[in-house]
Amino acid sequence: MSNLTRYDPFSIEPVSDLFQGLFRPMRGMLAADENELSAMKLDVTENDKAYTVKAEMPGVDKKDIDVKIDGNVVSIQAKVERKTEQKEGERVIRRERYSGSFARSFSLASDIDESGANAQYQDGVLSLTLPKKAPAEQKRLQIQ
Repeated sequence: MSNLTRYDPFSIEPVSDLFQGLFRPMRGMLAADENELSAMKLDVTENDKAYTVKAEMPGVDKKDIDVKIDGNVVSIQAKVERKTEQKEGERVIRRERYSGSFARSFSLASDIDESGANAQYQDGVLSLTLPKKAPAEQKRLQIQ
């Protein structure tokens, strides 16, 4: 049996080192921006009556968070702005602070009772308490 391998023209030793070193800073910047903005870590737990969601959102102002509930789908959006003051005579060499927005949507097994839902934001953690809707009673039809 033969093994298939993908040909990589940059895998030749001297060329490989040159190109990996050349593009490494750009890969690092893209990964850092992606991790900072889009990585909202969630913990979701449930009991018989409700779901509890905890979302890590450090550095976000409470007024910039938007939570929407549609049936069993929960959407969390946030906008982050980092404004910097640049003094006269200074120039920016590298900026690692960011601005942008991120969002996360997920579905739960049961529909949510929007009227009883509660959201709190403290110390960079958004806490949602999402009560489950009571299951609808089955209606038995009378056959005529």
